[in-house]
Amino acid sequence: MPRRARLPSKPRLRPGSEPRSKAQAKRPDPLLERFLEMLQAERNASPNTQEAYQRDLKDLAAFLSVQGSTLERADAVQLRAYLGAQTKAGMAPRSQARRLSAMRQFYRFLAAEGLRSDDPAATLDAPRLGRPLPKLIDESEAGRLIDAARALKAGAERERLVLLLELLYGGGLRVSELVGLPLSAALREPKVLVLRGKGGKERMVPLGAPARSALGAYLKHRDFFLVKRRPSPWLFPSRGKGGHLTRQRMAQLLKGLASAAGIAPERLSPHVLRHAFATHLLDHGADLRSVQKMLGHADIATTQIYTHVSGERLARLVESHHPLAARDRARPGGDKAKGRDAKGRSANGRKD
Repeated sequence: MPRRARLPSKPRLRPGSEPRSKAQAKRPDPLLERFLEMLQAERNASPNTQEAYQRDLKDLAAFLSVQGSTLERADAVQLRAYLGAQTKAGMAPRSQARRLSAMRQFYRFLAAEGLRSDDPAATLDAPRLGRPLPKLIDESEAGRLIDAARALKAGAERERLVLLLELLYGGGLRVSELVGLPLSAALREPKVLVLRGKGGKERMVPLGAPARSALGAYLKHRDFFLVKRRPSPWLFPSRGKGGHLTRQRMAQLLKGLASAAGIAPERLSPHVLRHAFATHLLDHGADLRSVQKMLGHADIATTQIYTHVSGERLARLVESHHPLAARDRARPGGDKAKGRDAKGRSANGRKD
């Protein structure tokens, strides 16, 4: 029988002798690592912010690699081409703006460290952003949501969900702040919660009577969520990677409750309840500066978006209930019959 010809064996590679491109793909970019370390040490950026910047800059690095360039050597033309590719791919303007922010900060860092003599991101134009109004639920829907949670079967799951809702809608917490609350923040049944929010800044959020009552009820059942009865420093312990309830699980709990409250699940998220907290406070006469402090906004301009929502509601209220508006609706044809618009202007744009 003729011998079967032996196939040439693949050469064995010693550790560290992988092909250059493969070895580079495994090795983290040292400049990117230095940038992320600076974000943490000097700006106290949250882990979520660091992950987002790392993800965006790695995506840019992959694009530049195809162009035969790197993060360190990229020029303005290549960065502009990257943003153009994102537009063609249908990326939302706000996502593009976030990536541009990561690029600007990264190249500003390189210039400040003397690693580059120029800043190629300085001349890039930001995408035009619309100003969408916050998505929210109205007061009756918020009430139905809490009622639906209280109607669940008595036990630890119910008490936790009621407290989560009270803190989201009653305190306006960010979901990352909520799930990461330390147990120490709630041990003395406080009338205020002291939070450490974005950038490590502390702020105080008052707790109303319903929230304090929900907190007391939950603490009696908290041991149910301890993993193997081990002590936990978190108010909401769980089997999650960080040892506490995750943002994703919080969103799932809300969507599961939405149907019971007669609300479309896609309309509900933790951030929707934060928006509702701010808007409903303003609807009932709260001043903008107080709402800004409770939300933890660094710039009051961020909080002012909620005044547009409240303003639209007030306009509808006047149109629906003001006696002059009612009298105008009673006339055949109303303003339109006389060629006027809703603001009382005639067809030539002048007011009588």
